[in-house]
Amino acid sequence: MGVPVARIRVLVVDDHRVFAESLAAALAAEPDVDVAAAGSGPAALRCLERGASEGRRFDVLLVDAELGAGPPGAVARAVPDDAEGAVDGISLVAGVRAVQPAVRTVVLAEKDDPQRAALALQAGASGWVAKDCSLQRLLAVVRGVLRDETHLPPALLTGVLRELTAARKHRTDSERLVESLTPREREVLRCMVAGLGRKAVAERLFLSPHTVRTHMQNVLGKLGVHSTLAAVALARRAGVGPAQLGEAPLSGLSGAGLPGAGLSGDVVERGGQLA
Repeated sequence: MGVPVARIRVLVVDDHRVFAESLAAALAAEPDVDVAAAGSGPAALRCLERGASEGRRFDVLLVDAELGAGPPGAVARAVPDDAEGAVDGISLVAGVRAVQPAVRTVVLAEKDDPQRAALALQAGASGWVAKDCSLQRLLAVVRGVLRDETHLPPALLTGVLRELTAARKHRTDSERLVESLTPREREVLRCMVAGLGRKAVAERLFLSPHTVRTHMQNVLGKLGVHSTLAAVALARRAGVGPAQLGEAPLSGLSGAGLPGAGLSGDVVERGGQLA
């Protein structure tokens, strides 16, 4: 009797149906690979949760870099915090990293993009691979990331290192500005990051709206910005998370930058077809 072959569980996450079905079918033909396919970020999260609850955790996620951006050629759009049914690829990488850190994520991209590749690595991705690479190359990357390797195309390496160096400088500058805030101002900033308005912040911190308005003005002044949106962007660069607003849906993923419950998407197990 032979020794059982350890199987690799792979989840393909792509909202382009033909590509997802083709890739899932190709991977499913490998003797040591089990495949599932998800047509959206929320569907992928449900698939991960179900696999974990059934004792069949996924090993590797293959995530479309343009997930949620629409059909090929469409202009990529920002995903608002309260959007339903849309999770972009980088946010999905970060969310999965937060709740299932053992899962390795590889981003599949149609073109080299040092900035997005750097964002993916910062979010927790282990690799960035061209969508038109060979199946043998993709399988080598999948097996490599399971050995804790990081895979990047050589042509991207210099650009990614430059982006990561710049991001580190911006983070250091942002951290220094946040450190200038008083403890109460940091509380207010975390509420702003959570998307709370002045009245909601006042109720949460048991302050008057006038006092909250003063704190918000002080926060903007000390951070050197002129809008709440700019303050939130700077806070995120500095690693400031949102104020915890109670039990979050989807195993706490809303705190990781993903939308909450009630999101739609289709999942079909073991490879071959997206519903």
